[in-house]
Amino acid sequence: MQTILGCGGAVGKALAQELASRGVKMRLVSRNPAKQRGGRETVAADLNDAAAVKKAVSGSSVAYLTVGLPYSATAWAVGWPRIMENVINACARQSCRLVFFDNVYMYSRRALERMDESSPIEPSSRKGAVRAGVAQMLMDAVKRGDLEALIARSADFYGPNRPATGALNFLVYSKLAAGAPALWMGDLDQAHSFTYLPDAAHALAVLANEREAFGEVWHLPTAPDPYSGREWIMHIAKALAVRARFRLVTSGMARLAGIFSPLVRESVEMMYQYQQPYVFDSSKIARRYGLQATPAQQQIAEVARDYLR
Repeated sequence: MQTILGCGGAVGKALAQELASRGVKMRLVSRNPAKQRGGRETVAADLNDAAAVKKAVSGSSVAYLTVGLPYSATAWAVGWPRIMENVINACARQSCRLVFFDNVYMYSRRALERMDESSPIEPSSRKGAVRAGVAQMLMDAVKRGDLEALIARSADFYGPNRPATGALNFLVYSKLAAGAPALWMGDLDQAHSFTYLPDAAHALAVLANEREAFGEVWHLPTAPDPYSGREWIMHIAKALAVRARFRLVTSGMARLAGIFSPLVRESVEMMYQYQQPYVFDSSKIARRYGLQATPAQQQIAEVARDYLR
């Protein structure tokens, strides 16, 4: 049995598809999981509840922590340490290996031009500090011998099936497909990596079944030599057969809009990621396991088909 903790988000859904394609018996866990067919067990659980988490991972050989919390530094500071503690303790007691899906918020902004697994942990945002803290909690537990776990990190992600939290999906695809200008934050001419969700899900499933992968941090397969914001918009517009229109959102505009929108307000501290090169290096997983990203043009075309139906 393999269990997905946080099955309702974009990553959890993509991972469930990948595991199903492999014939893996799985348990899908969220606050309100939808009923499933085809060997998928569903469990309703609040990951803030230690007893519920213990029950959710019972009998599992592997658990994937893919849950997403509301995009709020305050919510993260309260929720993430509690959830991580509960999941570590539950997996340790059940002898269940843990795969933690993580982001890159904890890396130093000086390292963004070429992020790899050795990049310095030096968060420059409140949310980054939270992510650094929970990652350290997990690796400390691994070093103590409490459990087997690994961290799998992704750049900003996007993919098919119109994920609500896919950055390119809501900033570019959904806008252009609706006849509106794409939105871009920061600097249009800076390179920006995006991880394709099907590639991430495939790699998570591979890593979970490689015992020697545990105890390490891994970058999930992401296409090298990323496009700039301007190029992403141009290529996506071409795939959608629409004009490449865009509207640039500056830091000042975001701060003003943040007065009225909590989501925009929470995004301001992360805008530095769009104001300089943001290049994600996944060569380690390619060398070790031969896992390569889908070519960028193929990714773009596959996602465009969803919006053209």
